[in-house]
Amino acid sequence: MPFFAYTLLFLFLPAASVLIGAFQKDTSGYTLDNVRALFHHPYIDAYWGSVKLSLVTAALGGVVGLFIAYAALREGTPKWIRGALTTFSGVAANFGGIPLAFAFIATLGPLGVLTVFLKNQLHLDIAAHGFSLFSMTGIGLAYLYFQLPLMILVIAPAIDGVRKEWREASANLGASQLQFWRYVGVPVLMPSILGAIILLFGNAFAAYATAYGINSGANLITIFIGSYYSGNVLNNPHLAQAMAFGMFIVLGLMMLIYIPLQRRAARWAK
Repeated sequence: MPFFAYTLLFLFLPAASVLIGAFQKDTSGYTLDNVRALFHHPYIDAYWGSVKLSLVTAALGGVVGLFIAYAALREGTPKWIRGALTTFSGVAANFGGIPLAFAFIATLGPLGVLTVFLKNQLHLDIAAHGFSLFSMTGIGLAYLYFQLPLMILVIAPAIDGVRKEWREASANLGASQLQFWRYVGVPVLMPSILGAIILLFGNAFAAYATAYGINSGANLITIFIGSYYSGNVLNNPHLAQAMAFGMFIVLGLMMLIYIPLQRRAARWAK
């Protein structure tokens, strides 16, 4: 009962409010105008900006996080490395929002410590080389700070599930390490890897505070929703709810892919 009460109050009721509000007029009655507007500029561009940023950070975070996790968890690695990595990943995966944005601004912003050091000591100007923290590239770099550790936490149980007996059996049959990973390791891990990348996509797609803290004018759908809902640009909460409804659709499609992958990966954990 506490679980159902919690999900009803903090999941289903807010979601229902958004779904109903997306089709309401400013005065009274219902309309499809709010949803139709999502297919036109600038809203469709904001969706595409969020999708691109999420895809890039999910792919980079997934691939790099996989190799880091495997290097730390493989047989022969000192146990303290695993403990230190998982502890840091648990903290970093939840360190986001405004504090993370300020940390990156203090480090890589125009007056950041690292920027000043590169310019004064190494005579290297980051801006002159085409990088800006306040661009989409800079926001993506900040997203990787929590995407990488999240990938490590999610994929670690799957890597532990690649049993030592499988390696020994493949070696006894004359298979090399490359053949083991090609025919056994990668096929077993692939559902978990793809599921984790989809999870990273949803994590980045729904992020708001970090991007807002770095660049409040970024072309991301979450920033558009915040602006319209708070009245910073236009006070149009129903249009903001329609944009949130569009996010539900995108995340719902991701879940349709994630659930079967997760079920397939769970078979190897038994």
